[in-house]
Amino acid sequence: MVNNKGSMTDIILAFVGGAAVGAVAALLLAPESGPASRRRLRQYIHQAEDHLKEWAGRAGEVYEEIVGQGKELIEAKKSVLREAFEAGREAMRRELERRRSEGSREA
Repeated sequence: MVNNKGSMTDIILAFVGGAAVGAVAALLLAPESGPASRRRLRQYIHQAEDHLKEWAGRAGEVYEEIVGQGKELIEAKKSVLREAFEAGREAMRRELERRRSEGSREA
């Protein structure tokens, strides 16, 4: 769910669409009076709203976790690159010193 960019949106849209179809079907097929049907429809809507809020909260938590992991990964890679750069710089400095000392011996 996390790796697919649109999957959370697809789930929410499917849920809302299913809730709407269910509500319409309940209204058309219910043997209740108008006020009772409207009351039941409001209950369905509130339930759907609660579910959407819960899913949005979960999605936000997953997003924050992934962002945190991404930041940690970037910091780890920056550290490795920094160390490699410093090691390369030190190797270059030693090589230059070695060549200077060889050049001064030949002269």
